[in-house]
Amino acid sequence: MNELLVRLLQSEDLRQMPELYAEQEVFANTLQLPFPGAEQWRDMRSRPGHTSLVAVRGEDILGHTGIDMIQRARRRHVATFGIAVKGAARGQGVGTALVAAAVNLCDNWANISRIELQVYTDNLAAIALYRKFGFVIEGTARHYAIRAGAFVDAHFMARIKG
Repeated sequence: MNELLVRLLQSEDLRQMPELYAEQEVFANTLQLPFPGAEQWRDMRSRPGHTSLVAVRGEDILGHTGIDMIQRARRRHVATFGIAVKGAARGQGVGTALVAAAVNLCDNWANISRIELQVYTDNLAAIALYRKFGFVIEGTARHYAIRAGAFVDAHFMARIKG
């Protein structure tokens, strides 16, 4: 079996991104809508302060993280990110590899001292993953987003470089 590699999203990867985000268990745990198109990923790559990384095994994209460095003058020390992992690849270290890469980029290369994220309160696996990297729950937003016709709550989590 090929080794898991985290690398920058390339143009040739764009065709696999809609497939990843079309999985119900992926879009249900993100703010993405069903039926994604490749255009949104191409456009995202050119956004100022944005970095997209993918976890690949061979030619197959197993996961993605989009890291956004806040561009506002008084919040340039802050980044936010989210991850998505294919259902068939869960429990194989893909999420851990993506979070590790995001934290490394922020801590060691981008002069980021605070990383923020939002995670649905019922996504216990993701909460445990983020805690493993030092993220703590700072608050909870009720009715944060709609998912499958019902409102869901989300935790605001953050990690301060220490």
